[in-house]
Amino acid sequence: MSQAETAAPAARRTRGPLRSLGLFRSELTLTFRRWRTVALLGVLAAVPVLIGIAVQIETGDGGTVGGGGPEGGAGPAFVTQITNNGLFLVFAALAATLPVFLPMAVGVVAGDSVAGEANAGTLRYLLVAPAGRTRLLLAKFVAVCAFCLVAALVVALSALAVGALFFPLGDVTTISGIPVSFAEGLWRAVLIAAVVAGSLVGLAAIGLFVSTLTGSGVAAMATTVGLLITVQILDTIPQLDAVHPYLFPHYWLSFADLMREPLLWDEVLRNLGLQAVYAAVFGSAAWARFSTKDVTA
Repeated sequence: MSQAETAAPAARRTRGPLRSLGLFRSELTLTFRRWRTVALLGVLAAVPVLIGIAVQIETGDGGTVGGGGPEGGAGPAFVTQITNNGLFLVFAALAATLPVFLPMAVGVVAGDSVAGEANAGTLRYLLVAPAGRTRLLLAKFVAVCAFCLVAALVVALSALAVGALFFPLGDVTTISGIPVSFAEGLWRAVLIAAVVAGSLVGLAAIGLFVSTLTGSGVAAMATTVGLLITVQILDTIPQLDAVHPYLFPHYWLSFADLMREPLLWDEVLRNLGLQAVYAAVFGSAAWARFSTKDVTA
């Protein structure tokens, strides 16, 4: 065997990972350069600003903020603490955006990931390249998961900036009533943002699957958001109490347990495990559909 023939397989093996890396980078760039993505991130960044202004106006008028004590739910427990420590605006903003704004943004991005390119006619050209359908689908899923993380961090950073501007910063009193240092509170804010991003992975997989079922980006986005709303409604019906633990949004607000002392991980891990199951099931369904999808039509 000649030296050129020996070197060829090695060159192909080298190009494989580089090609995959280039594909992932291309999908990330495509996702975050879309004006729709930028607009969604802008809306998410505005939510903490509105909450901060509302709390500042209410306290400036001599009123009291919110109701409920430490056990009154993630939102009320965090909102009542904002005036004492601006870092709590991070937790309040994440609690406010997680049920609606964050998942709707993820549903739009995930729903458009495959269907949008099919509708634009660019999907067939992507599949002409030797990337492979599995690798392309994985790259799109990674890009949507990256959006989940960036979206959560945008909310957290915007809230931190507004909280530092309007309110004092300092040692953090957890919702268990035990104080921790500001550095500890800041670390928990980063951890909570990561958990919130992980909470959206199941929805990202559902949106990706729906996106493989249609060639219309608008239909895929609407269907994903519609499923989100439907499941959240089901999660509030007492008669369906038996199925609530299996619905992907059920444990979303469990991140509040990370602001207790000591940290409580049971429901947080249950939430992340549930998201992993949804990601595996709907990711596999998306692959099964996409691997046989006719993109020539």
